[in-house]
Amino acid sequence: MFLTLTVISIFMNKWDLTETELFPFFEMTPDLVCIAGKDGYFKKVNRAVVEKFQYSLEELYSRPIESFMHPEDKTFTLRERSRLLQGTSLKNLENRYVTKNNEVLWLNWTSVYLADKEVVFAIAKDITQRKVMELEKEANYQKFKSLALSFKDNMERDRKHLAYNLHEQVAQLASVIKMDIEWLSDHLPALDALAVQRMKNVNTASNALVDMIRDLSFALSPVMLDDLGLNETLEGLCKDFSKVNGIPCRFETNFEDDFLSREARLDLFRVCQEALDNVKKHSGASSVHISLMAMGAVIKLIIADDGSGFDVEKVENGKGINTMLNRVASLYGKIFFEKNIDTGTMITVEVERKGA
Repeated sequence: MFLTLTVISIFMNKWDLTETELFPFFEMTPDLVCIAGKDGYFKKVNRAVVEKFQYSLEELYSRPIESFMHPEDKTFTLRERSRLLQGTSLKNLENRYVTKNNEVLWLNWTSVYLADKEVVFAIAKDITQRKVMELEKEANYQKFKSLALSFKDNMERDRKHLAYNLHEQVAQLASVIKMDIEWLSDHLPALDALAVQRMKNVNTASNALVDMIRDLSFALSPVMLDDLGLNETLEGLCKDFSKVNGIPCRFETNFEDDFLSREARLDLFRVCQEALDNVKKHSGASSVHISLMAMGAVIKLIIADDGSGFDVEKVENGKGINTMLNRVASLYGKIFFEKNIDTGTMITVEVERKGA
């Protein structure tokens, strides 16, 4: 600003400069400069105030300052003014005013109250252009966020539909084939040894098919998440991972479902899925430990293995890593990758607890 209000205050008090003597200097600045009385009326304003507010001097002096304020900003601005009159200088106060042409004017104020003279001396910068750009940016962000959430919801809905069809139809058909094979084995004792062996092979394959379909159905859409909660779902994911890959997976938690929204719980489940997939593909681990812990206002999901790990920089453009990064970003959370030659790899996700 042209001069800080602290300097102005020193000038006025030390040399006993009057507002009238000091004010001509401020006609040279493009900033808005004004002197207001304790009664809430403008006492003097520079040319920039007249140009920005689009009112005449007579109009500006005849109405209380609050009448020019944007209705939505009036309450907090008057509260800050009350603090100012009690001796607290205001710096970088942003608020809105309405011009005579009903345009919104954003100003950034720095103000000081001169108690001995019972006036407020204030300087403001016009930040309307910057605020409009910020608001447009925020509106675009919210628009794309809404689209992303809609896309994610549609994807999860499709996954759920596919999982239902796999579990309720394909798995049922496979079960019927399995039962028919078992019936044939029991009711056709005269089959030769080769046929019996082939029947056993078909029976084994059908059992494996049913299990695979059910595992795939769970991976696509964890129905347990809504029915039993995130803890049970992650524990089930651990058990399935151990059964399929032969790698022990331990799970511990102090988490409760009402700590996070349903969408956030689903995102953490997907992150855990991707992390375990990376363990399977890249780590060479012999054990995995998953913890889901509430630590004050933060929820931490930690997936740690004792393998050789993977180089995040080399695989950062991979689908799995990007999925984790995007999921965590949608939660406004943080994700950390830590690789140690002695202790393996640890992925930590931190998100804020609901209502924190």
